[in-house]
Amino acid sequence: MAQKQPAFNTKTIAIGAAALLILIFAATVWGSYNNLVRLNQNVDKTWADVETQYQRRVDLIPNLVNVVESYAIFERGTLTEITALRSQWQTSASATQRVDTANQLETALSKLLLISENYPDLKANQNFIGLQDSLAETENMVAVSRTRFNTAVRDYNSAVQVFPSNMIAGWFGFSQRQYFEAQAGASQAPKVEINVS
Repeated sequence: MAQKQPAFNTKTIAIGAAALLILIFAATVWGSYNNLVRLNQNVDKTWADVETQYQRRVDLIPNLVNVVESYAIFERGTLTEITALRSQWQTSASATQRVDTANQLETALSKLLLISENYPDLKANQNFIGLQDSLAETENMVAVSRTRFNTAVRDYNSAVQVFPSNMIAGWFGFSQRQYFEAQAGASQAPKVEINVS
């Protein structure tokens, strides 16, 4: 009598294969979900970095306006516009409103700096020079923060669109995020007209 060798029957193999497939599926869902959460959090963090730089810009404005105001008595309209936009930015409810206001503020600040060219005493004022340098540094940091934000959005949007994480994104409600885009006409230098009469 020959001894029976323990053999795996097809039922055991099928159960093992099904368990392995379930384990692979669960690991894929878990890994994709966690990756989407991390990428989404990174988008939120980089947007907060953009807003931090916007806030720094907004905080510099009162000092800049005060220094310019004592010299540029004919430029009340620009100073008033900058002050109003600063308040508007601080009370904006959504990110889109803040971006729109920040773009308008950039244009107004450019006009203010161009106007300063008409006041040699102002250009030589140490407070103005310091504030102008701080503003230039802030604008550079805003540009870097926006670039980092768009990179984070690109990485996140790619994960939302590629297989298999696109299925997990759909199941858990992850949707694409918007890039930061320059306002229309941003490539054109602002037109400044000075009326001293």
